[in-house]
Amino acid sequence: MPVWTQSGPGWRHSVAWDGDKVHPLALAPTHMNSSTAASEFRALLDVAIDAVVIIDHRGIIENYNRAAQRLFGYSAAEAIGANVSLLMPEPDRSEHDRHIARYLASGVPHVIGIGRDINARRKDGGIFPVSLAVGRIPDSDPPRFVGFLHDLTARRQATEEQQRMQQRMARVSHLATMGEMAAAIAHEINQPLAAISNYAVACERLLEAPEPELGEVRGAMQQIAGQALRAGEIIRRVRSLVRTHEPRRELADINELVRGVSALTESDARLHDVRLTLDLANDLPHAAVDGIQIQQVLLNLIHNAIEALAGAAGDERYVIVRTGRAGADEVEVAVVDTGPGVNPALAQRMFDAFCTTKQQGTGLGLAISRSIIQAHRGRLEYRPATPHGACFVATLPITQDAVP
Repeated sequence: MPVWTQSGPGWRHSVAWDGDKVHPLALAPTHMNSSTAASEFRALLDVAIDAVVIIDHRGIIENYNRAAQRLFGYSAAEAIGANVSLLMPEPDRSEHDRHIARYLASGVPHVIGIGRDINARRKDGGIFPVSLAVGRIPDSDPPRFVGFLHDLTARRQATEEQQRMQQRMARVSHLATMGEMAAAIAHEINQPLAAISNYAVACERLLEAPEPELGEVRGAMQQIAGQALRAGEIIRRVRSLVRTHEPRRELADINELVRGVSALTESDARLHDVRLTLDLANDLPHAAVDGIQIQQVLLNLIHNAIEALAGAAGDERYVIVRTGRAGADEVEVAVVDTGPGVNPALAQRMFDAFCTTKQQGTGLGLAISRSIIQAHRGRLEYRPATPHGACFVATLPITQDAVP
């Protein structure tokens, strides 16, 4: 707990900051002279790891410790006597004196006693994040204030690097899933290409006739155009799921996201003799999500469900994707299969990174899928299906403006 001491004739007043408010610790007589008391006070300030800045009721800096000098780049001689707004970027710099005046007039604190993260400004103009805690010094008249500032730059950089690493891992996992589906995707694209080839041969034969039937040729050409559009749509869906993009959240129709993934996974289901069914709720409110990321999660869950049915009987090979409301302010997407379900011994750690039962699996799919859903302030959970099988449920919050 940071502590500082102020001395006067015949007394010494110590206070401490606990992250919430300034507390008086002691009011005791002292037998040291004012020079010794000032030296003690200076030593207490300078030993603090975090920056400590003391200002008066006008916002003028009275004390400014060594940590503050290192943090902001201003020497004590430059800072003491200057307005504390010197250490702030806009708009805080222009508004700070008004905030102090409002507090002095009303006595109602808006920042005092409340820790918060803000941006600060160095001497060279650089802007950086800090955690700020401000308290009023007890019994000071006119009021004086002490602020503790902790540099958050390293923590912020670590968080951003963790997010970048998570995005890279998500991409690796997603590309691995797409690689596993490559045969089904190739089969899906091959169908319209084969149709285009057949219609083209038919056109050639029709045109070789002494009196070509142009109506039939026109019909064949229309079929070629339609099949080319179908192939292009398949390629577009694949590209949208594998392209690198900056995370961006916007209101999205969850049912449309499910339909988009379903169109891509239907070929995978047919290749494995699995029936894929959609059970989508009507009037489902939109959710603020990154649509590509949510589709990546759904793609992984549906592909896992299809693979889980490898040993199931032919008449029980179903995967159902169901959407619905989950309370007043959430929507959920459930992927249910009729396979053997998840081994109870594995259920407790299936969302851990590198946990897999596949010989060629990365073990990252479920772990990254859960992290994506959690980043959306949602939940990804496993529930055993009845009478058998697995059910993975992704729950996402909705915005109040999106409620029908």
